[in-house]
Amino acid sequence: MGGGTHQTSVEGRGASGVYTWEEVQKHSQRGDQWVVIERKVYNVSNWVKRHPGGHRVITHYAGEDASDAFMAFHPDQTFVRKFLKPLLVGELAPSEPSQDHKKNAALVNDFRALRDQFKAEGLFRTSPLFFCLHLGHILLLEALPLALLWYWGNGWINTILCIFILATAQSQAGWLQHDFGHLSVFKRSRWDHLLHKFVIGHLKYGIKKLKHLPYNHQHQYFFLIGPPLLIPVYFNIHIFQTMIQQRDWVDFAWYLSYYIRYLSCFVPFYGVFGSFALLMCVRFIESHWFVWVTQMNHLSMDVDYEKHDDWLSMQLKATCNIEQSFFNDWFSGHLNFQIEHHLFPMMPRHNYIHAAPRVKELCKKYGIHYEVKGLWEAWCDIIR
Repeated sequence: MGGGTHQTSVEGRGASGVYTWEEVQKHSQRGDQWVVIERKVYNVSNWVKRHPGGHRVITHYAGEDASDAFMAFHPDQTFVRKFLKPLLVGELAPSEPSQDHKKNAALVNDFRALRDQFKAEGLFRTSPLFFCLHLGHILLLEALPLALLWYWGNGWINTILCIFILATAQSQAGWLQHDFGHLSVFKRSRWDHLLHKFVIGHLKYGIKKLKHLPYNHQHQYFFLIGPPLLIPVYFNIHIFQTMIQQRDWVDFAWYLSYYIRYLSCFVPFYGVFGSFALLMCVRFIESHWFVWVTQMNHLSMDVDYEKHDDWLSMQLKATCNIEQSFFNDWFSGHLNFQIEHHLFPMMPRHNYIHAAPRVKELCKKYGIHYEVKGLWEAWCDIIR
């Protein structure tokens, strides 16, 4: 049957339907959502709530081509396709282009070819040495305050020094957890549960699709809510709720073990109340660190309105890079390469530096602006 010559309901159709983009785009409402992946049409209406990566990713692509997002977030596509097979309702008509909304097919194909080259070159493989060294320096940072307290006591100067060292350790541990959230297959990142409060994700956030604290009004609440409260309040509440709701008792045990270890180390120096006060000071600084690092790539970018861009163009409009240096790499957990982080969320961060020059070349070929800022300039842009 030809596209556009039949009804678009799926009852009784099985996987034999042939659809036009116009028909697919009609299925973009809550409770009726179709997506296209490599020209195959899938009815994901009942799968959205069960999607291990959350419902937002699928909802953003309802009625559209989701091929690049699918490939970006699913490293083992053979395994994932087992879940897709029962959802198949048909395919695009032969006369239909592979991309919706008149996207540049040459650009899309060149980007996919580049991603395939990166995979062939091993840029999606992690380096155990890198992460072992990273974990090692976190442990050293956590041990240093105890050594200072044991040797010099808990005076004000020493306490302030310990707070900043512990905040540094926690921030670096946060980047490690961030890595875990992206590199774990079918493991929902805990940061994902904060996205309805702060737009720091990897997909498009059109105004119509954002219901809580909309991005275009973020300037009215950012400095009062974001830096001081994100980790001390929102993060702890959401992570606790998530573990209880999902009955993730292993994670819950690790969660409790942190506080047991922390209290056993610092109660002898500060008592119970003083130890919790110390922890809140650490969290307060850590929260500022996290928010300013994540928002320096996003807040001043054009992410207000959804324009149905291809994957590459969309990410380049929504984010920018910060200049590469040893300090910037360490300070930001390599999120100064935010463009590559958005384009290839499953790529280990130590490989961004190898991918960035070739992404920049591809952008230059198609006249796409690849923005790189200085660290101070990016922070000034947040204030502006």
